[in-house]
Amino acid sequence: MLRALMITLRNLILRRGPKVVLAGASVTLNPGEKIGLVGRNGAGKSSLFALMTGKLGADAGDFGLPPRWRMAEVVQHMPETEQPATDFVLDGDTRLTEANAALTAAEEADDGHAIGDAHALLAEVGAFDARPRAQALMLGLGFKTAQLDAPVNSFSGGWRMRLQLARALMCPSDLLLLDEPTNHLDLDALVWLEAWLQRYEGTMLVISHDREFLDAITKVTLHLDEAQLTRYGGNYSAFELMRAERMSQQQAAFGRQQDKVAQLQRFIDRFKAKASKAKQAQSRVKALERMEKIAPVLTSADFSFEFKEPANLPNPMLAMRDMSCGYHVADAEPITIVRDINRSVMPGQRIGILGANGQGKSTLVKTLARMQPALSGSATEGKGLAIGYFAQQEMDLLTPDSGPMEHMIRLAKQVSPNAREQELRNFLGQFRFTGDMVHQTVGSLSGGEKARLVLAMLVWQRPNLLLLDEPTNHLDLTTREALSMALNEFEGTVMLVSHDRALLREVCDEFWLVTAGGIQEFDGDLDDYQRWLLEQSREQAKAYAQSQRAGALTPAAPVKALAPAPASAPTPVASAASSDPAKRRDERKAQAQQRQKAADHARPLRQELSQLEVRMAAASARRDAAAARLTDPALDPAARAEQGRQLKLLESEIAELEARWLEVGESIDALNAAA
Repeated sequence: MLRALMITLRNLILRRGPKVVLAGASVTLNPGEKIGLVGRNGAGKSSLFALMTGKLGADAGDFGLPPRWRMAEVVQHMPETEQPATDFVLDGDTRLTEANAALTAAEEADDGHAIGDAHALLAEVGAFDARPRAQALMLGLGFKTAQLDAPVNSFSGGWRMRLQLARALMCPSDLLLLDEPTNHLDLDALVWLEAWLQRYEGTMLVISHDREFLDAITKVTLHLDEAQLTRYGGNYSAFELMRAERMSQQQAAFGRQQDKVAQLQRFIDRFKAKASKAKQAQSRVKALERMEKIAPVLTSADFSFEFKEPANLPNPMLAMRDMSCGYHVADAEPITIVRDINRSVMPGQRIGILGANGQGKSTLVKTLARMQPALSGSATEGKGLAIGYFAQQEMDLLTPDSGPMEHMIRLAKQVSPNAREQELRNFLGQFRFTGDMVHQTVGSLSGGEKARLVLAMLVWQRPNLLLLDEPTNHLDLTTREALSMALNEFEGTVMLVSHDRALLREVCDEFWLVTAGGIQEFDGDLDDYQRWLLEQSREQAKAYAQSQRAGALTPAAPVKALAPAPASAPTPVASAASSDPAKRRDERKAQAQQRQKAADHARPLRQELSQLEVRMAAASARRDAAAARLTDPALDPAARAEQGRQLKLLESEIAELEARWLEVGESIDALNAAA
């Protein structure tokens, strides 16, 4: 019976066209597990998702999925509808949709008993709070209150994908499939999504190239490589350690086998012609044929590149004085996004640019990259400044009908007219553009291939200032690692906008925060920023809930059959403008007492919160030390196993501490709200 609740693949063969995606793969996934599905671009991860959703069928072998499980996934096509955004997200709650359909059918049949059952079902599926739940998801993913009921078609592609994500999260699912859910999220929304997924109780499979995201939400890693699935018990960082050890052991076993093969072959070659030894030689031929072939570790060469040493390093690189950035609008006043910027960019700086979507990060980078003029003020460039710009939308820098070679020839004419075509071809080969790929039109390339082409063009330009706007959106983990290494070795200046926290941590040593129409230095690291974001999110949710209770927002159309009966006007809150001074004094005194009472209740919680943070830091340090010890080649198998058990216990301890930290924080917020 328990097996009926598992996802099972047994000797499964799956093809997509002529390509074999899975060849005799077998794996079991248990209910409630949170699994990261990793592998190189093109390995077939999305095809495995298609198998689970029924879009593809197995060519051979067995695939089992619990029949009554409710599944949710983020649909990749852009929705085209004038439906209000909240209603679009609400439709993701399939149980609510079914309950509403049952009520409609019962009303049309005038079946009183069925109508009563339908109302009971609506209550059971949470119809009364469905709209606030949908809007809470949208707010968490970065939508503003004014956008909650805007038509879906009024949003850009990236925001419509966020709506698709909210719609998937709205579904009360047993199995949640997420294919690159962070691609269209900024860091604010990504931190919120992590917290939501950590609380998700169903089984989850996620494809992502964001290392920290995978580490935060997964406990199992499924590696798809060479048409085989390998299960690892751990998050992505643990998977890397275990896979490295497995590959090392496999390479050693292959070496031992090759020695044995050579020994047998020498015996055969020496004695096969001697009658007295012919029988023994023949037996060794058979032994050689029977010997199990241990595949050598034939991984593709790791992708790597480097930026050329800059010709010079102006000091300062840039000096911004009273600069304002935004957009010119035909026949209207310009729209200012970021104003009054007074900052300098110095040689060798590594600046991470933080801030929510819409605050102006990309606008600032585009202005500095000369893609659009400043609205006012100036950005004075140092003599010899050479800018390399990576646009968030790669196609802003590419021509869809031209191939990589054409792009490089055009670029070479501008920056290195003496470059030969063979030199350009060899250079493109370093970025995995080989053979006929150099003439393949950019419009037909994958997102990762377009990103690699832009990187190649950046390297060729030999910049001394890199302006990078979400460079990792379409890069796999191997290429992200290569980019991180190249940036760390780059001798010029880097200004980086990214939601990839691993890249920000590895590359940047200072941060600018773009918020409220301005830029300020963020005094802290990424962990401080994440805590700040969670506090901001809680404050936003609390303010929205208060405004809803106060009727500050006009409510959208309620779910059918749950519209409240007309009610009298709400009782106004006691006003501080009361004409009775004594009454005002009493009200202020009562409010002060309430605040003091809330503070008294919150004090032990705040103490516990501080203690939890200390314990989490200590446990994290012990976990990192345990993970480092696992890589020690001198450890014997028993000690390595014990170290692995200790690491697992520490991971569980940290997860429990983090869950409690969130609970205590929410309790403090509730007390503050009550006060």
